[in-house]
Amino acid sequence: MDLSDVHLPGTEDAVLGQHGATGRPLPVFAVPPPLPSHGPARIIALCNQKGGVGKTTTTINLGAALAEYGRKVLLLDFDPQGALSAGLGIGSNDLDVTIYNLLLERGHDIREVIQRSRTSGLDVVPANIDLSAAEVQLVGEVAREQVLARVLRPVLDDYDVILIDCQPSLGLLTVNALTAAHGVLIPLETEYFAMRGVALLIETIEKITDRLNPRLQVDGILPTMYDGRTLHSREVVESVVAHFGDQVLHTVISRTVKFPDATLAAEPITSYASTHPGAAAYRQLARELIARGSAP
Repeated sequence: MDLSDVHLPGTEDAVLGQHGATGRPLPVFAVPPPLPSHGPARIIALCNQKGGVGKTTTTINLGAALAEYGRKVLLLDFDPQGALSAGLGIGSNDLDVTIYNLLLERGHDIREVIQRSRTSGLDVVPANIDLSAAEVQLVGEVAREQVLARVLRPVLDDYDVILIDCQPSLGLLTVNALTAAHGVLIPLETEYFAMRGVALLIETIEKITDRLNPRLQVDGILPTMYDGRTLHSREVVESVVAHFGDQVLHTVISRTVKFPDATLAAEPITSYASTHPGAAAYRQLARELIARGSAP
């Protein structure tokens, strides 16, 4: 669907409501033109060692928004909790082959593991609790940090964007994601203690860049769970911008009950509540990343 000619109710309210949330003028991010062809994919890892900051919510809804703009998107569930898979209605606990098998067993084709979501242009590589064993088992592998990159290689030309939903740790699975990725998107809850861990994460990303993946870059820090009514939320965003400058995205994701509601319905907010400001915010995020060159 070409959204350039479609009015999306609620979009203006979302943009106006977030204007100035980062203390900077909010640019207008144009609706991107259709791509002439698909691939090769740009791989983005959504990473933060703190849990509950909106990684999975952002992976699902950013992926759905990019798909609305005509991008072919693959979501990779890289968390043993399997929240991303469940959030798109995929019963990963009933599957015999998941990302765990692709990492540790030869003879599997990733194309046979990919699941189609109900959102057009949005596919999923599912995960379940089996993945929790991979951290230990990968230790004995040759080039253990590069296993995920090998797994993804056969489908790079099939997609425009691959989003990796990392688990809340900086262990070997996350190192694999960062080694495979071109960019890192850091969802950051607008809460003081959440902010304290970002410096450690940036330090880890710099080590990966130096030692394993020179192309890796920070695509942006995304403030999430923002509540503009509270002084605390506003001060945290101001502090993050003061520390990290232009690495902080202009788009801010506000806290709303619609996100867990959409998760319960096993669909992205862009389809569950298409006109809601939360859906508009993720469409804006997709446009901003495309405008920054972080997505095709």
